[in-house]
This record gives sequence, structure tokens and C-alpha cells, in this order.
Amino acid sequence: MDAQQAGEQIERELLILTRHQEMTSPRRLHGSEALDRSAYVLLSRIEAQGPMSVADLVDAFGLAASTFNRQTAALLRDGLVERTLDPDGGVARKFRITRKGTDALRTDREKVADGVSQVVTDWEPERLERFIGDLRQFNQDIERLTGRPWPR
Repeated sequence: MDAQQAGEQIERELLILTRHQEMTSPRRLHGSEALDRSAYVLLSRIEAQGPMSVADLVDAFGLAASTFNRQTAALLRDGLVERTLDPDGGVARKFRITRKGTDALRTDREKVADGVSQVVTDWEPERLERFIGDLRQFNQDIERLTGRPWPR
């Protein structure tokens, strides 16, 4: 199998995986008390990296500042983040996850992890380790190509 054939098969499986993820998201299963996808992703990134400005988010995700202005406004409104001075002394205000944001993220992450755990419950430890390693490598290769690594 060459890279093109592999790419076609991987694309198909990623499509199906994404669909499964959407169908089993905490928001879909547990209603409005769960985080929406953009909030989950942004809170996860801020949690992993620490306080971030809109410019930091633009650099991290490669999306327009207007996207993050809307998303951070919603996070602020819901009390999931707060604005803070740059801990490094910069001029820009940064968004820091609040206790409420941390709790909501933890709750949703546990629900997602529980769902994934049910899928892999019968897998052998070696298979789990190989799968996790392959996923990590796949993500790191994407990050290398895009120049946007995710903090681990």
C-alpha cells in the first residue's frame, strides 16, 4: 500500500471516527450543561499551556482573531475563563481558566474518557500502547507539518 492509498483509507476512518465522536459527545448525551466543542478545545489548550491571549490562540490554532474573540466572549460570559494580566509582563490581557472552567472541563473529559474506555476495555495492554503511540505519532507529525505543536 502506498501513501496515497493509506491516506484514502485513513481519511475514511477519520470521517467515521469524527462522526462517532459527534454522536457521543457529552453535550449531545447530557444536554446544555456540557461544554460545546469549541469551549472544550479552548479550555483544554489553556489548561495545558497556561494563560493565553487572543494572539496566542491565533498562533496556536491558525484561525482568525474574530473567531477567538467570539469564543472567548462566550467563555467569559459563562464564567469559564477570566481575563488576567500577562504573567510574563506583556501588554496583552490573557485568558485564564477559572475553577468553574476547570470543573466543567474535568467533568466532560471524564465522560469522554469513560466512553473511550468502554470501546477499548477488551484490548490487550500491548495493543492499547501501540494504538496510543500511533495516535500520538500521527498528531505529532501533523503538528510538525503545520508548525503548531500541542503542549503535552
